[in-house]
Amino acid sequence: MPVDFHHLFFSRLPLSRSEGGGEATDMGMGMGSSLHDGARVSHSVSFLLGALLPTVLLFFLASDRLGQKLASISSSSLGNNGSAHQQMTHAIANANNLSSSTTTHGSAQEKEEEERAFPGLAELLAKVATDDRTVIITSVNEAWAAPGSLLDLFRGSFSGGEGIAHLLNHTLIVAVDAAAYRHCRRVHPHCYLLEATSTAMNLSSASDFMSDAYLELVWAKLELQQRVLHLGHNFLFTDVDVVWLRDPFRHIAVHADMAVSCDIYSGDADALDGNWPNTGFYYVKATARTVEMMRRWRAARWRFPRGHEQEIFNHIKHELASADGDLRLRFQFLDTALFGGFCRLFHNDMATACTMHANCCFGLGKKLSDLRDVLGQWKNYTAMTPPEKKKAAGWRVPAMCGTPDKRPPPGRLLIPAGA
Repeated sequence: MPVDFHHLFFSRLPLSRSEGGGEATDMGMGMGSSLHDGARVSHSVSFLLGALLPTVLLFFLASDRLGQKLASISSSSLGNNGSAHQQMTHAIANANNLSSSTTTHGSAQEKEEEERAFPGLAELLAKVATDDRTVIITSVNEAWAAPGSLLDLFRGSFSGGEGIAHLLNHTLIVAVDAAAYRHCRRVHPHCYLLEATSTAMNLSSASDFMSDAYLELVWAKLELQQRVLHLGHNFLFTDVDVVWLRDPFRHIAVHADMAVSCDIYSGDADALDGNWPNTGFYYVKATARTVEMMRRWRAARWRFPRGHEQEIFNHIKHELASADGDLRLRFQFLDTALFGGFCRLFHNDMATACTMHANCCFGLGKKLSDLRDVLGQWKNYTAMTPPEKKKAAGWRVPAMCGTPDKRPPPGRLLIPAGA
């Protein structure tokens, strides 16, 4: 039966005054009066504790997991499909993380240096971010931002995807040279010029994988991402050669400090061994621990000379997640069935894919050709009836990027190129 908490608490209070509102009346003589006074104190304490405990419990429930959110970034596409439980979980987590992510990370001197290195970034992020302070970030140089190049394919995939066009409004395009910035401003409202002042090399061309210019690009990217976290914003970084098909935020676990795509996925999203992370697509939650993760990731560059950021992350992921360490980060490795790529195309099909990455493919022309074909296949697929979709969900083998290692094993046939 329902509990009358008002009666429960207030009926326990001693009636220390007369009904007429006069002075306190004696309840007994000598020791009896003392006992009454003690009982009155005891009942008052019980009442105060009873009132305080629910407040304390609510506080701990709201602060248990700092930064566990992702609610608002998918809200416009969730509609009525999201459960009330999911919505409440995300809402509580969102409120928590904002307080932790905006706390002071690092020294005041470090912050001043970052502000000088990234002028205007804080103001721009405030315009781009979702209600839960999440931004999508990609980076381009002149070759990738030119008309008809990767940036156009990337942006076009949002309008052709399932309910993800609104996410483009929360996407920050980082240009690493002035020409890329000009191209970006012509087609997109949120562009930021990142000037790599530490090098005099040309970053505008389609840099070869592992060239000095390529390495400069990826490390400049990490420096900016650290600043984004410093400013209290979560981010999802995506290479510009990733086309988006469905909302990826639905599949990012709220407990993850970082969720990262894979070239090879073991089947266990939590396993540090067996998963080969691909840092062309990853989400990071803004907390003091992830800011420190980015700092250590960048510092590890000098421990592994000539390594690129993906290789070095794979080297240090165990120490970042170690239960004996001070960070104890939680990583989620994303299933290639949802977050596909050319490395293992046969693990993914159009019925489930959220993204398709032109990884394991070298050369801008090859990437452009095969990504155009991916978007063409997707357009045809979305126009089919449900029965037709069941028969034609497989991807064609990439015509330009396809190599024998991308062929499916026996029993898993893809549509041949040109079919």
